Amino acid sequence: MSVPFQATGVIANTGTDKAGADPALTLWREWQAAHAHTTALCRKQQRLEALLMRTAGLPRVEVELDDDGTIVTLSREEDIEELFGDNPALAGECAKARAEFVARQARWAEADAVIGYSAAREEELEAADRAQDLADRLTMTPATTLAGVVGKLDMILREGLSSEDCDEFPWREIRMALLDLRQIEREIWA
Repeated sequence: MSVPFQATGVIANTGTDKAGADPALTLWREWQAAHAHTTALCRKQQRLEALLMRTAGLPRVEVELDDDGTIVTLSREEDIEELFGDNPALAGECAKARAEFVARQARWAEADAVIGYSAAREEELEAADRAQDLADRLTMTPATTLAGVVGKLDMILREGLSSEDCDEFPWREIRMALLDLRQIEREIWA
């Protein structure tokens, strides 16, 4: 299991003035706050998305093809146009599918305005961009303390890991290196 690094003890206070001045540690703390904020917004967005799906359903239309009974699900107006083409014999079916799709889009938009999914999604994307910018800056910023190095490794581990129990290279090795650094901290303070 991946445990977020906590900047405490000797690692956080390596030469107290130095740790406070370590630009990597400062960026890591900013990234950690931005990452937590993004995670909270992601969960909020997911709850609102599920509510929107239950309330309005997806803006899509199902069309049964006459030739073989296959049902096709269309989720874009362009898909409707592509399916029916310019065939005058299918103009009525095309108009019906288009009208149903437009009605479902309107229902989705109306429910979204009340629920706030799109606004939450936009807020999450902006927060994720901020966290990514901080991660990029942290990656390029030299650490001047052990705490800064550990913070960088923590960010790399949490950003890159597909799951907390992933044992693929290099995730297990990074977790082990972080444990080594934490052990060094304990030994210094013992």
